[in-house]
Amino acid sequence: MKTIYLTAVLFFGIISTINAQDSSSHKYNGGIKGGYNLAAVSFDGEGETDQRHGFHIGVYGESFISESVSIQAELMYSQQGYEIKNSNGTFTQKLNYINLPLMLKAYPTENFFLEAGPQIGVAITHKEEYDGLFSSSQEFTPNNFDWGMNFGGGIKTNSGISLGVRYHLGLGDIYDSGKAFNRVWQFSVGIDL
Repeated sequence: MKTIYLTAVLFFGIISTINAQDSSSHKYNGGIKGGYNLAAVSFDGEGETDQRHGFHIGVYGESFISESVSIQAELMYSQQGYEIKNSNGTFTQKLNYINLPLMLKAYPTENFFLEAGPQIGVAITHKEEYDGLFSSSQEFTPNNFDWGMNFGGGIKTNSGISLGVRYHLGLGDIYDSGKAFNRVWQFSVGIDL
């Protein structure tokens, strides 16, 4: 629980710092966003698992540092994990995170943006499900901390509605043994408030 509070304090600290800048030359906006996740895991660099379908939802604050460049901090709940299917059944690892992305956004045109930036995450719940011929009570406990890089783009209307696509390239091991990294496609709708 401490890590959730620490993440929230860090998010609001970043927003406060951004908002403390001279407001006469910069514009700011904030809002809510959410959407659809296609999450998988890359094991030992030998390919990805099947995808787990989920969603993400949260808040963001965007501060323009020039007319066409902004920094956007977010606080997001995200359903991630993966599935492994074979002839005996389907194993599903459900991993749910509180993520804190910090994105640098560039607007080559007024309504189109490209974005990239780091993300840290805290695993808040995990659950294993096995649907198949044989039951299993095996439990895989993930590391609490995750980190990686995000890359994406989208469009934002003059009324403050945005549609975006983002790819998360996880760089932190999910488990203590082996090399397992999150891979998540996110399709989002955002609304400035």
